[in-house]
Amino acid sequence: MAQVWYASYGSNLSRDRFLHYLDGGRPHGASRTYPGARDSSQPEDDRALTLPGEMFFAWTSPTWGGAIAFYDADHPGPTLARAYLVSEQQFADVAAQERRELPGEDLDLTHVLTHSRHHLGPGHYEALHLVGELEGLPVLTFTTPDPTVLQRNSPTPAYLATLVTGLRETYDLPDDEIADYLLGRPGIGPEWDRASIVDLVSDPAPR
Repeated sequence: MAQVWYASYGSNLSRDRFLHYLDGGRPHGASRTYPGARDSSQPEDDRALTLPGEMFFAWTSPTWGGAIAFYDADHPGPTLARAYLVSEQQFADVAAQERRELPGEDLDLTHVLTHSRHHLGPGHYEALHLVGELEGLPVLTFTTPDPTVLQRNSPTPAYLATLVTGLRETYDLPDDEIADYLLGRPGIGPEWDRASIVDLVSDPAPR
């Protein structure tokens, strides 16, 4: 079965959180239980990856109770990401669950691999993006079709703690650089200031 790299830039930076899309279950701090993928095999590899666009916080997710991360490929970056090597079928099932749909249908990736973008519909994670290539395989992610229309908003402590855990797993960054990165993301304020971010980064335990 063909493989792709799935580039995560939000809570799926945390491997444990991402694996709920494959294994099923409910991540800590989330209100939603995921059915999991048709194939629950673990990713064959994962890598730190920097994307050229900007990650921002927006919307109010019913799963997390606050903003979640989105990706704007047309805005200057960089965005810190983590790429997981999965099958095309697994990528389709992850994308379906991100769109709040049941997994089970494969995606035709022809359009996105040819034109770099493919809008599947009007939902919040309905836009597929080809963001690069790694070891001869495409690197794909998904985001909102139009980043300009989403209301910027602050994430909850549980969501942000999951993201911090993922950043720490993926990148060898000191706490102050993680804090600086998060403070630079549109939408992080006004609920988060430097003091509260530094406090969370120093202790991102489930809360």
